[in-house]
Parts: sequence; structure tokens; C-alpha cells
Amino acid sequence: MTRAEQFQELRPLLFAIAYRILGSVSEAEDAVQETWLRFQQTPTTPVSPKAFLSAVVTRVSIDVLRSARVRREQYVGSWLPEPLTSDPYDDPERAAELADSVSIAALVLLERLTPLERAVFVLREVFAFDFPAIAAAVDRSEAACRQIAVRARRHMDEGRPRFDTDRRTRERLASRFFDALRDGDVESLQRVLTADIQLSWDAGGKAPQWPQPVAGVENAARVLASLFPRFLRIGGRVEPQPINGQPGAIMHDERDRIVGTIALDILDGQVQAVRMVVNPDKLAHLGPVADAWEVVRAVYEVRRDPDA
Repeated sequence: MTRAEQFQELRPLLFAIAYRILGSVSEAEDAVQETWLRFQQTPTTPVSPKAFLSAVVTRVSIDVLRSARVRREQYVGSWLPEPLTSDPYDDPERAAELADSVSIAALVLLERLTPLERAVFVLREVFAFDFPAIAAAVDRSEAACRQIAVRARRHMDEGRPRFDTDRRTRERLASRFFDALRDGDVESLQRVLTADIQLSWDAGGKAPQWPQPVAGVENAARVLASLFPRFLRIGGRVEPQPINGQPGAIMHDERDRIVGTIALDILDGQVQAVRMVVNPDKLAHLGPVADAWEVVRAVYEVRRDPDA
């Protein structure tokens, strides 16, 4: 097998590692490409291409994340990871676990960790790498990696997201949510939302945004019911689509351009969080992106229409 073939075979794993460390599709793809360049330039063939490439993509991702942390600290409004509609790394035996680890909630929680803790946690807890392999990847001793893993796990356990494990239950609840959303049915929305629902919106200063997340079932239901029917009236549509392994949707304008994504956290038969990404920089990998300012202006024109 040639180096190119070895790399292509492992590419889904490398992207999966990089994305979980970085929370960015574009940065993960760049990290994978940099890994390929370094693989090409290696004078000797590694005994284990998987171990070598996983180590390289981890180191590259750590370096990228360290510089990205500064940008995220200066980010305008709520920061959410770039939405992912499918995970190219396929492991049927661990499909549910992998889906949970790539959820928006899990990636937001990973922001609590330092870049090194995040890398160790991802390699150990998500991909079950042994400590010798992790130590080689992050250039630390095995003992140090064990301590880092314990510390990272403790931080994560404090707020680890939980989801309904039954896929059909989640899909039925998501269907009820989106039906109520399209109808602007406040009461139906309230029935599927938890009392302490959090509605967050990532615009990054590049699209209209609320100054802070919307909390509470009455506030969230009212906001959702007031916006989405009018969005549909101007030709928009909400297409149900898994987002980061959880129920969600992609919003399109009348020209089929992407306005944003919606991701739902579902537990105990209710939606406990609604997370929307409308920052155009985080949507370009999904297809042509709409002008969110233009869309919102059109929505508000409908709101001012006395016949609306």
C-alpha cells in the first residue's frame, strides 16, 4: 500500500480527532492537510502509519488550538463549534458514543480544558488510545498523560452532557419541536421544552444576534414562535438534518442558500437546549451561504406588515 493509500484510509480518523480537538471543520481540514504534508516529507516509512499520523494530527491541532483560544476569548457573543452534518469516521460498534462526543454540547464543554488536556481526553476517552500512544502523540511521559487524563475527565464529568439514548425517541421529539416551530405554536413549543431551556445563537458579530442567550421556557417559546413562521413566509425553509450527531436542522432562504443550523439537546423526552449557528464563516463548508442581515430585515418587514 502506498503512502497516499495509507493516508486516505486513515483520513476519516484523522479528521475526527482534529475536529474534536478544534471544534472547527475548516481548521480540522487544514490540520489533516498539514499532516499529509509531513507524512510525505518523512524520510522513513513509519512502522505504524496510524500511530504516526494520529500523533502528527494531534500535535498540529494542539498548536492550532493554542492560537485559536486567543481569538475565541475575543469572540463577539456566544461561541459555538462549526456544525458538522456527518462524521466521516465510521465505527458501528461505537456509533452512539462517537455521536455524543461530537455533539455541540460536548464540544462546548471541551472548551473548559487546556489544549493539552483536550487532546489527551479526546485520544483516551473518545478513541481509546493507550497511554504509550498518547504519550508519543503529545510528547509527555505516560505518567504525566495519566494525570492529565484524570484532571480532564474530572472537569468534563462536572458538566458532561446527557442525551436520550433511544434514537427514535429523539427523532419523534424533534419532529414535534419542528412542527410547533413552523406553526408558531407557543403552547406546543412549551410542552416540548424544559423549564430551564437555553436558546443560544452564534453570529460572531457577522450576522444579527441577541446580546445574550435566551433562558426559560416562556421566553424561548415566544422568541422561536415569533421568528420562524415569518421566516417561512419570506420563502425560508427548515430542513430537519442531524447536526453533530444530534437532532437538528438546516435553515435555507428562498434561493436555497444556508442561513444557519439548529442543534437540539434532548433528554427525558424534552428539548433542554437549542443552539443555532448563523455566523457565515462557520457555514461555508455546508454550501452557499445567505446574507443573514438581508434575511432578518425581510423577517422584520413581515413583522411590520399589518396583514402578517
